Amino acid sequence: MDDLPTWLAGWCVDHLGAEPAGVLFERRSISAVFGLRLIGGRDVVVKAREDDGRAVSCLAAQARLAERGFPCPRPITPVTTIDALAVHAEEYQPGGEVLLGDSPDIAVRYATVFARLMAELADVTVAPPLPNPRWLRWDHTDDGLWPAIDFLDEKDQSVVPAFVVDTAERLRKRLLAADLPCVLGHGDYEAQNLRWHGSEVWAVHDWDSLAWQPEAALAGAASGAFANSSTPFLPPVESSAAFLTAYQDLRGRRLTAEEQEIAWAASLWTAVHNARWEALHGDPPVSGEDVREQAAERLRRANA
Repeated sequence: MDDLPTWLAGWCVDHLGAEPAGVLFERRSISAVFGLRLIGGRDVVVKAREDDGRAVSCLAAQARLAERGFPCPRPITPVTTIDALAVHAEEYQPGGEVLLGDSPDIAVRYATVFARLMAELADVTVAPPLPNPRWLRWDHTDDGLWPAIDFLDEKDQSVVPAFVVDTAERLRKRLLAADLPCVLGHGDYEAQNLRWHGSEVWAVHDWDSLAWQPEAALAGAASGAFANSSTPFLPPVESSAAFLTAYQDLRGRRLTAEEQEIAWAASLWTAVHNARWEALHGDPPVSGEDVREQAAERLRRANA
């Protein structure tokens, strides 16, 4: 309790009617996420992140899916602003297990949920949640290859391997050349953000990371990231292919030749973002080695 932000107790009183009595969990990354037990016994999750103008649209879409019975936490407050933070609360939805693995069979299970998710979002109308999450922001208008991110840009860029930069340049050129409509989709579709009960999905989390990109790009990015847990990596090419095939089957529409290429380009973009991150932070080059090993084939399929 002593480690909670000073504003949190008062916010809970104002918006939830009670102070926190205990902490169920706490996670800090791009967002700060607090699982709290309030006085009176109610369990909630409070999320706070830098207010970049995306939160209202993301929360509205999450609320629509929860109302329809999609397995995701239901928001219980609107977005409010505390200093430079966008803050809201949602239901605590505990339980379920992370589904680990990167085989084609596992890929198909993840594709099944992603296809359902995208179908549900297809008729949700919200203001586009822009700017896109930084790992899907190849459409930025900043100078240079990468989107402007101060805490990354201030580091020594020369440590990023040349093959990572070259791959990113080829991918971004291909992605920006596409003339495809943008749609709403989950932009951080990783194993760590889903929970399962056996073969059934129990909860999809991290709706703060909705994105506004072509459907093929969103499906492609998911096909390259679905297996990520604590350490991001690329699944085998055949697993991404199985994901994309299953996704098309379930959506009842085949991707065009251009969409196929964009899907494969996007499947590799998040990995080059992660490889740059690893290099700038001196982390083991897990994604970097995956990019080295798989870039040629994924670039070929992307026509990049």
